[in-house]
Amino acid sequence: MIKRALFILFSICILSMSAAAQANASREDLQKQEQTLRKELDELNQLLEQTKRNKKNSLGQLEAIRSKISKRQSLINGIAKQVKILDDAIYNNQLDVQRLNKDLDTLKTRYQKSIVFAYKSRSGYEYLNFLFSANSFNDAVKRITYLKSYRQNREAQAHAIDLSQTDLNDKINILGANKKDRLKTLEVQHEQLKVLVVDQKEQDKIVNQLKSKEQEITAQVRQKEGQRKKMQSALLTIIRRETLEAERKEKERLAKLKAANDAAKATAKNNADEPAPAKASSKNGKVANVEGGITSTTDNRPYSALETTEEGREASILFENNKGSLPWPVDKGNVYIHFGVENIPGTKLNRKSDGIELALPKGSSVKSLANGVVKYTGDINGDLTVFVQHGKYFSTYTHLSSINVNVGQEVKAGTLLGRSGINLDGEGALLLMISNEKGVFLDPENWLKNRR
Repeated sequence: MIKRALFILFSICILSMSAAAQANASREDLQKQEQTLRKELDELNQLLEQTKRNKKNSLGQLEAIRSKISKRQSLINGIAKQVKILDDAIYNNQLDVQRLNKDLDTLKTRYQKSIVFAYKSRSGYEYLNFLFSANSFNDAVKRITYLKSYRQNREAQAHAIDLSQTDLNDKINILGANKKDRLKTLEVQHEQLKVLVVDQKEQDKIVNQLKSKEQEITAQVRQKEGQRKKMQSALLTIIRRETLEAERKEKERLAKLKAANDAAKATAKNNADEPAPAKASSKNGKVANVEGGITSTTDNRPYSALETTEEGREASILFENNKGSLPWPVDKGNVYIHFGVENIPGTKLNRKSDGIELALPKGSSVKSLANGVVKYTGDINGDLTVFVQHGKYFSTYTHLSSINVNVGQEVKAGTLLGRSGINLDGEGALLLMISNEKGVFLDPENWLKNRR
């Protein structure tokens, strides 16, 4: 029974330690996310102060405060998850305390009975009587062994009680610490909720200001829409140019291959030996049918002229395989304009973005998302821009103040492309876009790794 009690006690300790370790790991992750969000909120506060100095930039203030509210809500949700983890820990620890108390009472009761029995059997006469009443020598040996094990059992009972009492005290201390931690976490959550209310009031104030400036806001939106279309047109021109060049090179390669095949056939005919039609293959998975001049893939990838070389295909696959884990182009900065179409609060206006706009200090380092080749550097409608090709994908970096790469240069993930500049509102920013060979823009946030 003592062994069973010790085994149960040991099992409870192991399960409790395992559950506590998992909860601590989860809470540590949430605390790391909380630290990151706090840093981002500090950056947004700095941005908001900058936009407030620019009286005409109500849109910039709105985007900054909306980002603040979004991140503040994420912070509050993370704190709520921490409270839930602590609640679960408190509940489980309370169950453990009850279980340990019950086990301790059981051990004490059994030990008490053992002591009473030992006291009643304390005289030497009863001990000798117990031995000499044995039916045989072997029976006497068994009785001696029994008495010895009985004493050991009593010692084990006392040891089990000590262990159980120690575990109980430890669990009570942990429970107390959990409750104090929960109170502190709830206080932090309450403070953040108060700040959230202030942020929401500030957002309402800015929205009301926008309602009275709809004509001015309309002009800003039209200006940005014009810039967006010119950027889109420039990118599509580059994609068409690169596609046509890739197709030209592929046709030249197939023509040379066909000429070599025809020459081989002529030689074979002269030797009265007709070979099977030749097919040319390459390491990149493409197979060229020389007779028909058709190129197809052997790995079920859709045909793309930008993947007719091994380098182009590998760059595409590498880019695809890293979807959701591509590095950010800047070390710090907050997304305050997201991909797609969104309504401008307080107006009937919609704004479209082909990428994401990050708010960050002017002069920040801007780095390549992935391995690729620079296909364009220069000014587009007053914005310094860099286009980088990654197989059949393109990444675009604009609102730059300087450029550090040249056309045709091969870059790696993390290569410095240039320095960030300002947007049309005069604020430090970087516009990042990702598109495919068809000119379809993709949401960069789906491709970049989660910062938290």
